[in-house]
Amino acid sequence: MSSIEQRPPLPPFTRETAIQKVRLAEDAWNTRDPSRVASAYTLDSRWRNRAEFLQGRETIVDFLTRKWARELEYRLIKELWAFEGNRIAVRFAYEWHDDSGNWFRSYGNENWLFDENGLMAQRHASINDVPIAESQRKYHWPQGRRPDDHPGLSDLGL
Repeated sequence: MSSIEQRPPLPPFTRETAIQKVRLAEDAWNTRDPSRVASAYTLDSRWRNRAEFLQGRETIVDFLTRKWARELEYRLIKELWAFEGNRIAVRFAYEWHDDSGNWFRSYGNENWLFDENGLMAQRHASINDVPIAESQRKYHWPQGRRPDDHPGLSDLGL
């Protein structure tokens, strides 16, 4: 990978470009493709995800591979919370089920720090899982990108 690789939009972020960056991240995560997701992070990106501390793209790929082997039918919505310069804060919720068919909605917050090329250098995530009945699901789009006309978190009251 070249040191000049860029992932627009680039910092410093405006409200419009921060919202765009959040949606691009949501879209990538909804592919459930660990390599595609990891390509948005610096080679030495540092993460805190719940109680796990990760560093580097290869470690991120391994983590996401494990995650999506366990979190089946994963669907995610992210929403901009705040931004300044090269930092973005988001809130999110995703729905998934385990291999026994138990459904969950996982709620969380992330703080992101980007390098000058728009690659995420740090990701700090706090996440809580709430068991839900299948009838309580709110995300019903086909696996993949959330349709543009599907409500966001605030619209869903989440």
